Amino acid sequence: MNKLPHRPRLVRRLYDWVLHWADTPYGTPALATLAFVESSFFPVPPDPLLIALDLGKPKRSFYFALVCSIASVIGGMFGYLIGMGLWHLLADFFFAYIPGFTPEVFAKVQTMYHTYGFAAVFIAGFSPIPYKVFTIASGVFRLNFPLFVLASAVSRSARFFLVSTLIYLFGEPIKRFIDRYFDLLSVVFVVLVVLGFLAIKYLF
Repeated sequence: MNKLPHRPRLVRRLYDWVLHWADTPYGTPALATLAFVESSFFPVPPDPLLIALDLGKPKRSFYFALVCSIASVIGGMFGYLIGMGLWHLLADFFFAYIPGFTPEVFAKVQTMYHTYGFAAVFIAGFSPIPYKVFTIASGVFRLNFPLFVLASAVSRSARFFLVSTLIYLFGEPIKRFIDRYFDLLSVVFVVLVVLGFLAIKYLF
């Protein structure tokens, strides 16, 4: 069964590991890789690394958002393929080790797809709800693939470009704010990630 209650420390360690890439020459490739894997199995979203890169080079904020969006949508397609072709082999692994994945959740997500379709994927792509649950479920339940790609592209681009636009417009004040309250914001971000997992587990 899902071991979610025991994982906040793991999420925090992964968060710190993700953020350190912003201080290396490999920040952009790391952002693309993170956005890709987060769409199918990795628990930490790319937003903190995107923000760190935007703050370091505000004039490239929209480029970073584009990289993040494209990689995330491609990762979502990969998650869809996992659900469509490999779910019968990987289901036990995901249910045991990936936060947010339970048989009960999948049954409820199936109902959501039948009722809302595009909107279900869009909400998952834009909100803190773990997107990976919906990308894989889309493949399992055979959601219309072009519709899935369109919902993913719109929601992920809206999310990441919103982040980068805020950094671009208010970069220096936001940078000072983040520098001053970085520890507190780190805790808040980890809490939001965990709450996203709990939303998947208990609300749907």
